[in-house]
Amino acid sequence: MLNTKIYQAVYVLAEELLEANNRKNQTLFAELYADLKAICVDNEGTDKDHPVQWEALADFTEDGDEALALYSKALEKATAINSKDYMSSIAYAMAELQVQMGQIKEAVENLKNAKISANKIEDKELKNEIHDLLVELTGEKPE
Repeated sequence: MLNTKIYQAVYVLAEELLEANNRKNQTLFAELYADLKAICVDNEGTDKDHPVQWEALADFTEDGDEALALYSKALEKATAINSKDYMSSIAYAMAELQVQMGQIKEAVENLKNAKISANKIEDKELKNEIHDLLVELTGEKPE
């Protein structure tokens, strides 16, 4: 179960990271990123460890390979708690990054997994995004 204080801290940091990025304030971005990373590291392996913090950290990680590793960690944690919402959103985020990195085969695999997880979620917009990207990459309509 996600600790509300941690969720709030991650959410606020994500908002501030977006703002710092939009203002092109690299110094503030780096400080906020370090704060978010510290939350992840401090909570890792405890009952406060949750995929949301790792997904957020991956979202703001500029190095593609490092971001994919963080998404993988987030996906493992989401799978461990069987959170279909996080499993599908993380796999979709990974696929988007893999497309940017030219890793189409891997992106298609993540999208197929995201589609399976998304069968059990309410988020219709995410389901549509997964479907549309999968169709775009494979050129065919999946079942």
